[in-house]
This record gives sequence, structure tokens and C-alpha cells, in this order.
Amino acid sequence: QVQLVESGGGLVQPGGSLRLSCAASGLIFSTIDMAWYRQAPGKQREWVAILYRGGIINYVDSVKGRFTISRDNAKNTVYLQMNNLQPEDTAVYYCNVWPGGVNYWGKGTLVTVSS
Repeated sequence: QVQLVESGGGLVQPGGSLRLSCAASGLIFSTIDMAWYRQAPGKQREWVAILYRGGIINYVDSVKGRFTISRDNAKNTVYLQMNNLQPEDTAVYYCNVWPGGVNYWGKGTLVTVSS
């Protein structure tokens, strides 16, 4: 019943920006925490950002100052604004929620940073 759909990925040059979206259904979005993860080619999935329902935000060090996580409860959507993208940001980006301790993942959206 819970569904997460990421969008907004694509090909961008170094220094460019993208805004990823994750549309959620089947849950009350305002009551849950949410996070973004990414998986680069040949690497393990890594945590990128988290936004707790109480407003606390944390980022992995490599994206601090460049990425911003936010939410729109009315639209049941979480965003990841990605600025000054670098080739090492190339990855499939996934959103993640865990209502009641049960993890849900989207299928991901591919971000490719290349000149």
C-alpha cells in the first residue's frame, strides 16, 4: 500500500543543480521521518540526508552546504535540492521512510554528473 516514487534525476554538468522529488502514498506523510540514500556504480548504498518529523535535519559530510532536504506535507512529497553537483555525486538516489519501523523504498532516480 505504501508507495514511494522518485523523480527529477537526469544528466547534469559539474556545478549544476537538480531537484529530486519523492512522492509518497499510502501513509500520513506529516507523521513520519524520511531520508535520502544513494548508490553509486560499484558502491554500496549510502545515507545522504534525513529530515525528522520534528524538524531536525542531518546530512552526510560530503553533501553539507550543497544539498537541502525538505518536505511538503500537503503534497506528501520530500525533496532533495542538489546544488554544485560533482561527478562523485553520480548515483541512483532513493527515498526512504520507516513508518512504525517498517522500511519502504522507492525504485530510485538516476543522477549523472558529467561534462
